Amino acid sequence: MKVDQKAHTITIRDTQGDFTSFLMKVTHQYKTFEKHNLIIDLLFYKDFSTDDIKLFMPLSKQHKKAKKSFVIVTSDFDYNAVPSKLTVVPSLLEAHDIIEMEEIERDLGF
Repeated sequence: MKVDQKAHTITIRDTQGDFTSFLMKVTHQYKTFEKHNLIIDLLFYKDFSTDDIKLFMPLSKQHKKAKKSFVIVTSDFDYNAVPSKLTVVPSLLEAHDIIEMEEIERDLGF
């Protein structure tokens, strides 16, 4: 697992290729990341199902309740099949853009 921090955002990327252990590591180390916006980089994985993405739902819900952004990045995916409570985008640039927009919305009180 590789963790990159840039300002108020942390990007977490799997380096092992084992999705289940990656999800467990992120979940167990969540307290370390909870005060930052999170980007979960899943570009490493090619065949990803909606059910796999939904496994991040509890973390996303907890993170958004704390007024922080939680964005998942994966390519070649049906983004319309994902529940609206999860934010899933195709690129890291788009993930950073969404976090910036959400930060502005929070600053304005939306």
